[in-house]
Amino acid sequence: MTSPEESNRGLVLVVDDDADIARFVALNLRLEGFEVVTAGDGYQALAHLARRRPDMVLLDVMMPMVDGVELTRQLRSDPMTASLPIILLTAKNLSADKIVGLTTGADDYIVKPFDTQELVARVHSVLRRHREIRELSPLTGLPGNARITREVTGWMRQGIEFALCYVDANHFKSVNDAYGFVRGDDFISTQASSLHRGVVGAGPPLAFLGHVGGDDFIILCVPEQVQAITQRAIMDFEERALALYDERDRERGYVEVTDRQGNPVRAGFVTLSIGVAISSHREFTDPREVVEVATEMKSVAKKHSGSFVAIDRRQTL
Repeated sequence: MTSPEESNRGLVLVVDDDADIARFVALNLRLEGFEVVTAGDGYQALAHLARRRPDMVLLDVMMPMVDGVELTRQLRSDPMTASLPIILLTAKNLSADKIVGLTTGADDYIVKPFDTQELVARVHSVLRRHREIRELSPLTGLPGNARITREVTGWMRQGIEFALCYVDANHFKSVNDAYGFVRGDDFISTQASSLHRGVVGAGPPLAFLGHVGGDDFIILCVPEQVQAITQRAIMDFEERALALYDERDRERGYVEVTDRQGNPVRAGFVTLSIGVAISSHREFTDPREVVEVATEMKSVAKKHSGSFVAIDRRQTL
């Protein structure tokens, strides 16, 4: 029997023209806490997908009309299902058939008759890999918001004193306006790299670095590491970001853009504002409280010219 924490693992669509196998697979997945719907052929599967997108598809290869390989091709060609986890089921045990299935876009391949424990393990493994990939920023490869929240929650539950640094780039919009989003992505990648250098350079324990989105990042570290991480990251970023500007703009020290009224405006070079919340100063009970304080301090940092680190030193009353 599954615990409440293990239930609601997600929706799995099982597609097999053999009703007995479909029922057998569905039964075992339901025992693992999954919600399961079944389809007897490719057309029924597409009808299910049109109504509700599952978290995974278990798909028999040998089916009438639309077989598993062709259905996989269709799912991978549709933007709405292109990233859907797919495991192929087949009675064949030929390497060529495995290769066809995997090159078509399937994530895994299980040969019938299969062991129930192996099937369940592969389902969990594929879902875990996809969840980890979804949580990573496609631009920087860093963990996103869901993972950031879990990290903060974990540190709070363990009672570890920590500092949460909220990093934001100043004048970033001017880069996009002057050079376009491709150059803007170069600045964000450089920002991520500089923050990583700061984290690694501070030594153990290794701090956590996450990408909220755009030019916003989070660093979770012990309080004693804040100064070393932020100073190294700022110095590295300002040096490397300078090379991303056009030579003319580097020489004159600013980028010229237009405001909403079409008037020319001189924008300074991109710098970093960092707001820091420290758990030893306040009694936090929710990750959102930590982020709220760090965000408030980031606003304080933005009031200063150039790169600046603002640390919340207020005590809980």
